[in-house]
Amino acid sequence: MNLITISGPPSSGKTSVIVKTIDALKKRNLKVGVVKFDCLYTDDDILYKKLNIPVKKGLSGALCPDHYFVSNIEEVTQWGIKMDLDVLITESAGLCNRCSPYIKEIKAICVIDNLSGINTPKKIGPMLKAADIVVITKGDIVSQAEREVFASRVRQVNPKAITMNINGLTGQGAFELSTLILDANQITSVKGKELRFSMPSALCSYCLGERRIGEDYQLGNVRKMDLGGK
Repeated sequence: MNLITISGPPSSGKTSVIVKTIDALKKRNLKVGVVKFDCLYTDDDILYKKLNIPVKKGLSGALCPDHYFVSNIEEVTQWGIKMDLDVLITESAGLCNRCSPYIKEIKAICVIDNLSGINTPKKIGPMLKAADIVVITKGDIVSQAEREVFASRVRQVNPKAITMNINGLTGQGAFELSTLILDANQITSVKGKELRFSMPSALCSYCLGERRIGEDYQLGNVRKMDLGGK
């Protein structure tokens, strides 16, 4: 089975890209499933079910969605194998631009949109920098010049990645992405594999449910700003 990880900022068009790419994969007579990770709510699973795409969803609740992803990805992989899938696509919530749930030797795709601002690529950490493929969406809404500038900013941040444009409405570019997906390694487990980048180092009192503000209540991994001078 091919396991693919897709992440990106909220509302960047991840689900639309996935649906169009699955359409292209189905034309190759491949069975594709999706596992949607989110924080508090998602109804994307209803969309996938309507399209007869096997789907599971996981809501992290009070936990970091990417930590939740890593804690469940082996079980998710085994579900995909049990379902006899050819390709399993996982979609992360993308709520923390610093986190990256990418796994070494597992194809990693970041979806980012032209409307997010030309400086957005610089604001996104490993989620963009560690991706194998960067998909840029919503190019039909901006000018050619804006598309070129944005793509240039993406390549500055991640020069090694394949950068491509996909129209989430028409599906233009999705066939090319489906071809790249089929290049992924076949796996039977992710047990023992490593993340491409470490998660944020933080276990503080607020992680554990503290609500009160002030140094007296701040325990664990805490970093203070330097506010010296004028």
